[in-house]
Amino acid sequence: MVDLSTKLVNVLGDKTATPLAKTFDMHVVGDLLRHYPRRYVELGKASSLADLHVGQHATVLAKVVEAKNYAFGPGGRRTRTEVIVTDDTGARLSLTFFQQRWLADRMTPGKMCLFSGEVGQFNGRLQLTHPDYDLFDEDGDTATSRLSRGILPIYRASGKMPTWKLEAFIGLCLDTLDPPDDALPAQIRDDRGFADMGAALESIHRPHSMAEAMKARDRFRFEEAFVVQTVFAQRRQALEHDRAAGRALVDGGIRTRFEQQLPFTLTDGQRAVVDEISADLAHTHPMHRLLQGEVGSGKTVVALMAMLQVVDAGGQAALLAPTEVLASQHFRGITALLGDLAKGGMIGGAEGATRVRLLTGSMGAKARKEALLDAASGEAGIVIGTHALIQDHVQFAELGLLVVDEQHRFGVEQRAALVDRSEVTPHVLVMTATPIPRTIAMSVFGDLEVSTLRELPAGRQPIQTTVVPYAERPAWLARGWERVREEVGKGRQAYVVVSRIGDEASESETSSLVELHEELTGGALHGLRLGTLHGRMGPDVKEAAMNAFAAGDIDVLVATTVVEVGVDVPNATVMVVMDADRFGMSQLHQLRGRVGRGSNAGLCLLVTGAEVDSPARERLDAVASTTDGFELSRLDVELRREGDVLGARQSGIRSSLRLLSVVKDEKVIEEARAAADDIVAADPALASHPTLAAAVHALEHSEQADYLERT
Repeated sequence: MVDLSTKLVNVLGDKTATPLAKTFDMHVVGDLLRHYPRRYVELGKASSLADLHVGQHATVLAKVVEAKNYAFGPGGRRTRTEVIVTDDTGARLSLTFFQQRWLADRMTPGKMCLFSGEVGQFNGRLQLTHPDYDLFDEDGDTATSRLSRGILPIYRASGKMPTWKLEAFIGLCLDTLDPPDDALPAQIRDDRGFADMGAALESIHRPHSMAEAMKARDRFRFEEAFVVQTVFAQRRQALEHDRAAGRALVDGGIRTRFEQQLPFTLTDGQRAVVDEISADLAHTHPMHRLLQGEVGSGKTVVALMAMLQVVDAGGQAALLAPTEVLASQHFRGITALLGDLAKGGMIGGAEGATRVRLLTGSMGAKARKEALLDAASGEAGIVIGTHALIQDHVQFAELGLLVVDEQHRFGVEQRAALVDRSEVTPHVLVMTATPIPRTIAMSVFGDLEVSTLRELPAGRQPIQTTVVPYAERPAWLARGWERVREEVGKGRQAYVVVSRIGDEASESETSSLVELHEELTGGALHGLRLGTLHGRMGPDVKEAAMNAFAAGDIDVLVATTVVEVGVDVPNATVMVVMDADRFGMSQLHQLRGRVGRGSNAGLCLLVTGAEVDSPARERLDAVASTTDGFELSRLDVELRREGDVLGARQSGIRSSLRLLSVVKDEKVIEEARAAADDIVAADPALASHPTLAAAVHALEHSEQADYLERT
């Protein structure tokens, strides 16, 4: 007998175990049994040969009539195998295989086979070319047993390890498997009518009906969600025992004075989120909150009010940004908003004002020393910076709040480097301008409370987005450059965004920043003041370029995606994105959010050479169809593979989830979260659930579980 931890080599031998390990990363029996069927074929619903038609993807159960090899090609060195099959209707079908001479010996007349492929036509006859096939060449009893079930599993397979071989190996393991321990507690199984693991494995691999197979899939889908949610439930439970300093709102403090001098009124959505965060900060256990919102929805102002509440209560706040451009933009924007409230201890500073400091890796020695001293002494109530903030020598007098902008750009070690150095655990606010479908938020940010800003501030102008297919409509691109000139002629400004700089070795047909800047300067935008901005520029040069653009000294900024987030120039009204098909949907949405930020409407032109019916063009059309980031996130899920949506940092969730879709199975995830909360509330250490505890431990300590470390 075997269990789930038994090595496959001990069950199947080295000759079989080696390709399973190389092709599917399977090493123990549990790996093989968790390789669930990707679909099933109901034999009673297999296509009749008499009803086939060209273009149909068909699965047929048929009997071999004859199989012959034919030589062709130079010297007759190549082989074409023709197999004729028939079924109960008497109709016949031709199957064609190339370079598989041995098939003629295996497919002997009278043998039953299952074939699957797209129906084509040759010389007026229907045929399948290189179909997938399952040859019932086991002993009669085994073949009869498989066929008698009426439903056959089809597995993700390879050329050397076809589906029916996997089925046979899985069957061998099932026949010798000891009753396995179950990660799903008995009460949860009983409440939902789920079978125990042993019975569920039998049902998912060797079902007697589609209903039985689907019930087993439901059980394992729930289990996957439940294990992930148990991890988060334990983390939320642990946070309840962490201690933070309560930072209650101080009447008449800097935050109150700041709000009174704001040149605009907060939206209802901003007000509601400010109140949520304010209440969290007043508690003595650390806030862990995700603030997501539309591009331009005012997340920074909300975060600033949280930071000021902490400063009023005697603490400090740090704002961690992923790039120097964004950190500098935050610094300029926040100091401008605060005015004299940001000049604590300086000439012109308001009474009781704080001080705001910028800390980046490229700062000069003097400015850096001043920033470090102000952070360590507590003179700086707010410190804004990049990765330089998390260096060991950076000390805070009393860090009360960490705000992480664009959290997906940071790893857990980077955030922990700042949090863990604090004597009292600081509150944490994570911000993202990429709207996240609720299902993903629950599965990827499961130990964060989520606040959402959907409403745009009053006065934000609409953005028209148009796809410019230069191959089909070359005149449209020419007209696009004319529109840029027209906007500049009205005193406005424009961005031109490219996917690469151009000083790298590349045979790409895409536009480069260097080439396009030169081309536009001497051509379509001749006479305008053009500038450039990209990540390889020195910090001072980047800063000078941004300042010049913000001051109106540059008409058109040709840039890479360093302008994707945080850059705020209200006078910019046009953006031209070259080779837009090279960017993701959320990235395009972020980019176009840089225009229309002032009193004039925005225009975004998505220039592409993608063909009309291509997936890339479909994505661009979707971006052009709506400016609702949450609607775009839904379309993104529909148009892309789930792994792409989750991104590389969620590799762990992709490796551990085989049946659960974190973008579709919202109800399952919600139920699993509630069940996990109940289990952890009653038994935080899972002492009564050792198998569940082992599953949680395996997921948390997997090298691929980075997605759990995002928060």
